[in-house]
Amino acid sequence: MSTLSTPTTEPLVRLRRRRRTRAGAVVLVGLAACLVLVLVSLDLGMAGVPPERALPAIFGVGDRFDLLVVQKLQLPRALAAILAGLAFGLSGALFQYTLRNNLASPDILGISGGASLGAITAITAYGATGLAITGSALLGGLATAVAIWALAWRGGLHGIRFVLVGVGLSYVCASLISWRLSEADLREGGTVLLWTVGSVADIRDGMLGLLALGVGVLLVLGLVVGRQLRPLALGDDHASGLGVAPNRARALALLVGVGLVALATAVAGPIAFVALVSPAIARRLVDDGGAALLPSAVVGATLTLASDVVGQVAPFGLDAPVGVVTGLVGAPYLLWLLARSERKAAS
Repeated sequence: MSTLSTPTTEPLVRLRRRRRTRAGAVVLVGLAACLVLVLVSLDLGMAGVPPERALPAIFGVGDRFDLLVVQKLQLPRALAAILAGLAFGLSGALFQYTLRNNLASPDILGISGGASLGAITAITAYGATGLAITGSALLGGLATAVAIWALAWRGGLHGIRFVLVGVGLSYVCASLISWRLSEADLREGGTVLLWTVGSVADIRDGMLGLLALGVGVLLVLGLVVGRQLRPLALGDDHASGLGVAPNRARALALLVGVGLVALATAVAGPIAFVALVSPAIARRLVDDGGAALLPSAVVGATLTLASDVVGQVAPFGLDAPVGVVTGLVGAPYLLWLLARSERKAAS
């Protein structure tokens, strides 16, 4: 039985179709850009492999040197940047859309800082290495999120209170990190420093597998939970009338976002501003006032990988960590966003 579109619904149908088309185009272009950037990254460094040899080496074809460089050094680094970018981009979209605040980014709210604090504490206080550091970082991020949740809850979850509490705890984590750094042994300095800026330069196979599995599961959960977020834009009463429990939907969305950012930070460190910038870019490209979850994730992956490539070709032979590059890109955006918010408030 066919349904007829009324004149009032036809523009809405066309708008939704156009947004879906643009979202699909953003995802495809982003994935294509990631593929190109992966091939470019394999040719970087003193032991770089040109694309005509790197592509076969990805599939295990080539001499021993090419296979070593591609499969053990450069490819894990590129894949880690993509996976971490996916996690940060999607988590930022979930946070911003759920809390209705463009500044509601996990790194600004202190969740990334909590994960860094957990890793640095494990290194400096207990001499932890390998997966123990990753586990400590994951626990630190989750503990910070629970603390924000407990302090911000007042008979429900309110975006402004959540953001303010998160910003406050972010400063607490930053102060504790500085204290830990001041007490760190000089031999631990390099390892500890990377947990303050974020890097994908030293990703092991076990860590990459953990990141891939976790991001894959949470990506699916995030997209499923995201379908319940759109009715919240109509208000809690209307959302309840449509069969959506507002507090439960927000809790699930934020829980998935916390898991994504804690996992990515636990493996790659606090890569700054990706979670803040990626959803804004995705929404602008898709021309959608909604969450734009999948486009945000793909934009995050592209931005993180591109930043890592830029860091590898830094002048004077420097290999800048990816978090330094994203910080240089994201800081001006944050200042612009704050200035724009002040102008709106003044008007």
